[in-house]
Amino acid sequence: MTLLTKITLSIALLLSIGVPFGVFAAGEKTRGRYKRALGINILLFAGTLFTASAVMFTGNAAAAQTAETAAASAAGWGYLAAALSTGMSCIGGGIAVSAAASAALGAISEDGSILGKSLIFVGLAEGVCLYGLIISFMILGKL
Repeated sequence: MTLLTKITLSIALLLSIGVPFGVFAAGEKTRGRYKRALGINILLFAGTLFTASAVMFTGNAAAAQTAETAAASAAGWGYLAAALSTGMSCIGGGIAVSAAASAALGAISEDGSILGKSLIFVGLAEGVCLYGLIISFMILGKL
């Protein structure tokens, strides 16, 4: 890929993030602006993704990888998998804790005797993050 192509794709990616934010910030204060901004974001990002894929996968096939570069590539995919397992599980755990904790606080304010039961549900939601971390340690142990 040439430098000009890299710069063009980088600018397109930044615009796919910046333009919907500008539409959202400058638009009328209506309920539909969320949907409009999200739709523009998805459209621009998908266009950038398809264009980048088309640019990356054109040209001649490269020679077969050597064993050393194949091992380095496998290690890179392993690190990526470990990062994704931790990151995605923590995002899911955060969403679950936000829902469970707010409901638990509301229930505890009504009846203080259910504190133990509500803490169990919040703890179960936090456990999702720990499971993702354990999986990432297992993946890193194989590298």
